[in-house]
Amino acid sequence: MSPEVLVECAHISCAYDSAFVVHDVHFTVRKGDFVGIVGPSGSGKTTLLKAVLGAVKPQSGHVTMKPGLRMGYVPQVESVDWNFPVTVLEVMVMTRSKVGRRPRITAEERRAALEVLDRLGLGGLHERHIRELSGGQQQRVFVARALFHQPELLILDEPTSGVDIRTRHEVLHLLADLHDDGVSIVLTTHDLNGLAAHLPRMVCLNREVIADGAPIDVLTSEVLEQTYGAPMEVLLHEGMPVVLDHGGTDVAKRLGKLV
Repeated sequence: MSPEVLVECAHISCAYDSAFVVHDVHFTVRKGDFVGIVGPSGSGKTTLLKAVLGAVKPQSGHVTMKPGLRMGYVPQVESVDWNFPVTVLEVMVMTRSKVGRRPRITAEERRAALEVLDRLGLGGLHERHIRELSGGQQQRVFVARALFHQPELLILDEPTSGVDIRTRHEVLHLLADLHDDGVSIVLTTHDLNGLAAHLPRMVCLNREVIADGAPIDVLTSEVLEQTYGAPMEVLLHEGMPVVLDHGGTDVAKRLGKLV
């Protein structure tokens, strides 16, 4: 692979119970990428992430990684058990702990964890129970945990799922800052307008890659209908594509901005 390539999925296909959820997907992540993968539920987005992480073995094709690649993973916040009695600091170091449910925290781990928390605007919250935090703070904690290992590639599964608009903006700005700091990022999202349209690169996936490129090129009515299986309209607002919800077509026609 080129030194700039971090991960290459070479025509991979993945199946559960003989039903293919990812078929002949070629997907490459390069150093400096900031990629959003979009598609309907069941389109294979999470399976593709798991293949990149090595948690799912493709039935055909192969995944090649840069030797020694450090990856961090942020799961969906909705999948977390908020009743589990742990503090923010304990959540941070759990990935390094090998023994017991409550990790023993060394002085070095504490110092490193507090530095990452400060970097993400969570300074002073390390002794707080994770369930006591706001939605945006909770998401930041799990990003901080992934950053604890100083990854070159950060992978996030639906980082704005189930959060309000303010939290979505917080997450978007946080990821943009991390990307500016040199972290390559791949995420899945259902949020076409609030998140995906702001990313440098977007991949539309429905079992196979429908389109891969800049949002202005990918977010078209034709591509979205092929991806989601239903008619969707797109208009340009200040040079940025906006996907219309139901009922938005008439508004767009009046504005004369359908694309």
